[in-house]
Amino acid sequence: MKKTFSDKVRDIVRKIPKGKTMTYKEVASKAGTPKAARAVGAVMRSNYDLSIPCHRVVASDGKMRGYNRGARIR
Repeated sequence: MKKTFSDKVRDIVRKIPKGKTMTYKEVASKAGTPKAARAVGAVMRSNYDLSIPCHRVVASDGKMRGYNRGARIR
């Protein structure tokens, strides 16, 4: 069975080691779609699987964007 883009993103993010981060763009590139950084954000926004450390995915400027758990409501 062929993996979807979302499956690839979750697999990549799951493998980010503790203490390390990747940008949305880096994750998109590793998933085979370099221009899909926003789509990576959409996948992370809908993630509630605690085995997927979405907090290790950051914006290109190194800041967290709060797509999921832990973000303050504005």
